Amino acid sequence: MATTATRSKPSTRSTAKSRRGSGAVRGSGGGNFAGESPELLQDYFHEMTLIRRFEERAAQGYTQAKIGGYCHLNLGEEATVVGLMRALRKSDVLFTNYREHGYAIAKGIEPGRVMAELYGRTTGTSKGWGGSMHMFDVEAGLLGGYGIVGGQIPLATGAALAIDYRSGDQVVMCQMGDGTTNIGAFHESLNIAALWNLPVVYVVINNQLGMGTTVDKSSAEPELFKRASAYKMPGERVDGNDVLAVRDAASRLVEQARNGGGPALLECVSERLKGHSVVDPAKYRSEESVEKAKQADPIANFRSQLIEAGLLDEDTATEIERKAQAEADAAVAFADDSPHPDPSTLFDHTYATPVANDSRRLPADPVF
Repeated sequence: MATTATRSKPSTRSTAKSRRGSGAVRGSGGGNFAGESPELLQDYFHEMTLIRRFEERAAQGYTQAKIGGYCHLNLGEEATVVGLMRALRKSDVLFTNYREHGYAIAKGIEPGRVMAELYGRTTGTSKGWGGSMHMFDVEAGLLGGYGIVGGQIPLATGAALAIDYRSGDQVVMCQMGDGTTNIGAFHESLNIAALWNLPVVYVVINNQLGMGTTVDKSSAEPELFKRASAYKMPGERVDGNDVLAVRDAASRLVEQARNGGGPALLECVSERLKGHSVVDPAKYRSEESVEKAKQADPIANFRSQLIEAGLLDEDTATEIERKAQAEADAAVAFADDSPHPDPSTLFDHTYATPVANDSRRLPADPVF
């Protein structure tokens, strides 16, 4: 017999919800900076450039065999990353997929600690055991990058439930790629979040390629924000190459969730400048697609718009770029100088609390 999903503790949040969705890609119109502080805009430009330079150094470190495993970069998505993170308070919680280096930096984690994690060093965010796909920092509110596609969505929904149960004022942001919207956990999580009016904003980073498959070929409804309507939650699509448009849309939905308005779905449409991962040559992309991505470069365009608007001059822009490069280089130096984990610590973080008779047998050790 079918029953309605219920909880033992009723929500203390308002059940009022906004039901709005739009097919238009919202943007700031290519340089409409009215009311924006020049210092703040330059800060955005610096952070976007830092993430770009960091990811370039990460790609270099991978080719030098200093980084192992999988490595997915935010190249081309910097405006989306910075815009989303500027919509959150420090106390708000973020769950991401495996393409999370830029999010870790923009959430307030020192670039050196992020690079040290990529290098597998003890000074990294997960003490070197997580690597590229598993950044984690409770103090910064980054509760994990997740290697399993969609693995973060039920966890983020559970975190929102915990916040609601405790009558907290935090909001959970759950980031994912476009391909993730086709798995069952996406629909299950959005459904229960809407039923229980949870304070969570789901963000789809639509770079238009799920690995090598276009969204049009993998999704019957390629305008992914429209999926929110199935769960009676707000759904919006925004230009992911416009840092201010992303910030404003995310801020509105985050504050709505914080004030009892329930969950929302935000789709950020951006371009991926490189392959799915560092080792992907992206030969499935046409020359036209690659050129389109280059023309949409959010950093180059933002730089030009700021200069044209008189909010940035060439010398200042060059100095900001120099500073970002120096910070990325310093992150590499910090990672290089950090120690590797001692093999004796291999099992130290298998369990959160001690477990009797847990095995600490290394490969080739005798069973008895």
